[in-house]
Amino acid sequence: MVAETKGVLLPAYVLADESGSMGPYLSELSEGLVSLCEGLRAEPMIAAKLRLAVLGFSDDVQVRLAVADMRVETNLPQVVIRGLTNYKAVFDDLLQRIPVDVRWLRGQGYKVHRPVVFFLSDGQPTDDGDWRSSHAELTDRTRTPTAPNIIACGIGDAEPRTMLDVATRPEFAFVARAGADIGRAVSEFFHSLTASLVASGHALGSANPQLVVNRPDQFTLAIDEVGL
Repeated sequence: MVAETKGVLLPAYVLADESGSMGPYLSELSEGLVSLCEGLRAEPMIAAKLRLAVLGFSDDVQVRLAVADMRVETNLPQVVIRGLTNYKAVFDDLLQRIPVDVRWLRGQGYKVHRPVVFFLSDGQPTDDGDWRSSHAELTDRTRTPTAPNIIACGIGDAEPRTMLDVATRPEFAFVARAGADIGRAVSEFFHSLTASLVASGHALGSANPQLVVNRPDQFTLAIDEVGL
């Protein structure tokens, strides 16, 4: 028998805001994560090309699901509402975590696509601008060869300009429409996240592998909300 050729994997990280202000939307957050995991399980050919991690952040970052193959992963991530909204903790964590994960996956014989981070926050960072140097290092491909693409989605008090600063491209930054129901916007974030990963998984196997990012319903491009 010929040994199975291991293909290309896309590591995907979901960064879920667990700060106190997300309390009213805990059920939508939890249900969204379940629907994401179940959506990937329902697409085993796509799930084979992805590795999913779910990280909850507030004062610090806590692992809710370590880098997992959703075809065999049985645990579901459980979020815990707590603390403030520390962006620096997020980017410090990813600076350490992503290179280690990519090295581990490569060690298992896979080629690894540039990781993608889906960042959901309902507030402005409580650490002011302290996060910017960590973010700059994380996204600088000369300093961090495994620098991820970052899709940033803001709801509630999250400002469009901040989401633009977090996202690695202007078209990767979204904010919930004015007057949008926040709980529904959380649900739509997970719908579009699942669709983006499925579409990206399909593209990985094509002649033109690329990251596909779908705009969530109830959201608009952040750049359209910023006076430039």
